[in-house]
Formats: sequence, C-alpha cells, structure tokens
Amino acid sequence: MAPSAPRGSHLLTEGPIGRTMVSFALPIMAGNAAQSLNGSINSIWVGRYLGEAALTATANANNIMFFLIGSMFGIGMAATILIGQATGARDIARARQVMGTSASFFIGLSVLIAAIGWFFADAILRGMGTPAAAQPLAEQYLRVIFLSIPFIYAFAFLSSALRGLGDSRTPFRFLLMSVALDIVLNPLLIFGWGPVPAMGIAGSALSTFIAQGASLAALLIHLRRKRHVLWLGRGDAHLLKIDPTVLRALVVKGVPMGLQMVLISLAMIAMIRLVNAHGTGIAAGYGAALQLWTYVQMPAMAIGAACSSIAAQSVGAGRWDRVDAAARTGTLFNFLMTGALIAPLILFDRYTLALFLPAGSASFEIARHLNHIAVFSFLFFGVTFVISGVVRATGAVIPPLLILGSALWGIRVPFATFLQPVLGLDALWWSFPVSALCSMLMAMAYYRWGGWRKARMMAPPERVAAPVATQTIATPAEVPAQTPAPVADASPDDGTVAVSRERS
Repeated sequence: MAPSAPRGSHLLTEGPIGRTMVSFALPIMAGNAAQSLNGSINSIWVGRYLGEAALTATANANNIMFFLIGSMFGIGMAATILIGQATGARDIARARQVMGTSASFFIGLSVLIAAIGWFFADAILRGMGTPAAAQPLAEQYLRVIFLSIPFIYAFAFLSSALRGLGDSRTPFRFLLMSVALDIVLNPLLIFGWGPVPAMGIAGSALSTFIAQGASLAALLIHLRRKRHVLWLGRGDAHLLKIDPTVLRALVVKGVPMGLQMVLISLAMIAMIRLVNAHGTGIAAGYGAALQLWTYVQMPAMAIGAACSSIAAQSVGAGRWDRVDAAARTGTLFNFLMTGALIAPLILFDRYTLALFLPAGSASFEIARHLNHIAVFSFLFFGVTFVISGVVRATGAVIPPLLILGSALWGIRVPFATFLQPVLGLDALWWSFPVSALCSMLMAMAYYRWGGWRKARMMAPPERVAAPVATQTIATPAEVPAQTPAPVADASPDDGTVAVSRERS
C-alpha cells in the first residue's frame, strides 16, 4: 500500500497537468498584480500629496527593501523545492524537518537584518547617495520598513513552503488581506482621521508594518486552527533545531538562485545608465515602457513557479514523465498567456502608454517604437524561466545562473553598448529580444543535453522515523494556495484532502 500524501498538501503528481498548472499559476499571477497595483497606489498618495522629496525618499528606501527581499528569493526557492520533493515522496517527517530548519534560519536572519537596519539606516541611505532634501524623510520611512522585515520574510517563507506542498491559493488569500489593509491604512495614517494623528511619510511605512504583521498573524492562526502539517507547535520544538544537512542545501542551492535576481537587477541598472546617457526624453519613454513590462512578465513568472513546484513533487515521486510534461506544457502556456498580453499592448499602445505619457510628447513616440521592438523578448524570457524552474527542481542551480549571466552580461549589455555606432539608439532596444532569444536557446540546449536529471538538492536522508504510511502526526489540515485542481479536492469542513487518480 502506497504511503498517503501529507494532509494539507495538494498533490501535483496526479491529474491533468494543464489544469493543475493553470490552477497553481493563476493565484501567483494575481498576487503579483495585486502587489504591483498596491505599490502604484501608495506612490500616488506619497507623490501627489507629500511631494517629490517624499516620493524620492520612498523610492530610495524601497530599493533597499526590494534588494533584501530579492536576496532571500533563492533561499525561499530552495525551501520550496525541498518541501516539494518530500511531498512528492510522501515523506511527512522530511517536509517538517525542512520546515523547522528553514523557519529558524529565516526568522533569525530577519531579526538580525531588522536590528542592523534600524541602527544604520542613516549610513545606508547616505552610502546610496540619497538627495539631502529626501534624507530625513527616507530615514523615517526606512527605519519602520526595517522593523517590518521579520514579518515580510516570515510571510514570504511560509508562502514558499505552502507552494512546495502544492498550495498557491492560501498564500494568495492572505496576500490579498495584506494588500487591502495597506491600501486602506495608507491614506489614513498619512493624513490622519479622527483620533488617528497625521504621520506623513512615517504613516505610509507604518501601514506596511501593520498590514504585513496582521496578514502573517492571520496565516499562522489559520495553520494552527487547521492543525496543518507544516504547523510546528510546542511539541515540535525539536524540529526548530537547525539540521546541518538541510541548512547546507538551503544555502548551497539557494544562493545561486538568489544571484540570478542580483544579475537581473544589475543588468537593469546598466541598461538604465545607457538609456540615461541619451537624455530625459529617451529615459522617459523607456520608463513608460518599463511600467507595461512589469505586467507582461507576470504570466511567465507565475508559470515558472508552477512548473518548479510540479517538477519538485514529481522528482520526489520519481515521475520523470511528469517532469517533462511540465516543461512542455509550461512552454506552451507561456506563449499563450504572455502572447495574450503582448498583442493588446501592441495594438492599443497609444492608449496604454498614454497612462504614463502625454500623447503629444516626443517621449510618447519613442516609447511606442521601443515597445514594438523589445516587448517580444518576454516570450523568449518566459521559456527560459519555465525551463530553469524545471531543472532547478532537481537541484541543478548553477547552469541556469550561468545561462542567465551569459545572456545578460555576455550579450545584452555588450550588444547595447558596442552596437550603438552601427544601429544607433535601436541597439538598446534590440538587445532585449536578441539576448532573450539566446538565453532561451541555451536553456533548451541544456534541458536537452545537460545532466540536470542527475542533480540532487541534498543526500537522501537516513530513515529514523516510522514509515509515513503508519506514522501519526497531529498536524493535518488544509493548505489551499492553489485552486483545488483535479489533483486534489479539499473538504472545507475537516481539511482532509482526497486525491483523485489520473485517468488514462
């Protein structure tokens, strides 16, 4: 008799893979869109009503926050893969061990970062060259944001862990709660109302602090109430002791994945510097196009995350046919979903770009021209993201990093820099599709001929626990974070999960 799946999990190793992937990816994509919309709304409050200095202050502080969050992206992905593999193998003990070590690591590191940031906020901002007029405001804002880091890290980690179990819907629900609270609290705390004093820019940061803390608390209460498999109570304190093997996998495999985010950020900075050299008009057009591209890349990122979770569980279950199916289906869905966004942005670009630029400006036509050239790069970028998500699920994390580094720093930046004498300004815009195409071809070649199937996240653990089939753990429950796809149907009353067999 096969061991049962961890209660609270959604098995991604069974059921129609197309429906499973869409069900998993849609909450992630919707969550990313909600966060982007929240950021835009908060910027409107700060910029229009507190002034340019306040907007500059939040921009400088948010750059630091995004860097800190991005730097932990890889560790979170490593935890997702480890928990996903354990779920696919139906190894409850291993999944909970990874959860305990990861939780201790994330919480300890976030508290350390918060303390350092609180005391050195001023020095950090000065080191960034923050304008003098914005420095005091930025310091007020950043100190409160640093206090939010433990909440932000813990919520991001729990979301990653739940996605490893095949659940993307639960993190989405509580993310929506955080976004809604932030949107409501921002103007209230900035301007004050009744007994609530006006706090200015500090109120904007405090709304983030409250929203993140409240959503994290609500998620933890949910897990405890459901007696979720990943909930670690007082009787599970021994699991919070850091396991050296798990920690090594988190760091050794997570750091290269995090470096990919660093490479992307540095390449974007390099491109902005090249664009800025051509003056404000060109930079404004490029900035308007970037606003659109933020949303164009969301389907690829969500599908890539879905493919990674499906592949991780499939590797744990030994379902290599399922791994290959995830790569094929993810590539197809990327073209369909990303293409569905690109088409209207091209056909109706006069209307979409008019949201950011006046229709009669020179920057408007520049934005239209560069968007027609560069926006197609996200089709190729999406394929790379999907394939990288699949191969990383086995533990092959270095080749995707090298492929990305080669595409960005070996092709995109040199192309944009050295071909300007030949192509003029278009060298900047053509560097995007050319580098994205090369990245896709390299990723496909590695998928076809590389040795990623032999990679491992960590050495197989020694069996010290009872077999999962007979092991009883008082931590079952629901982990919706994904639409209950054909893989699993969660009962809203008792939280149990009934796994349906894949029909041939």
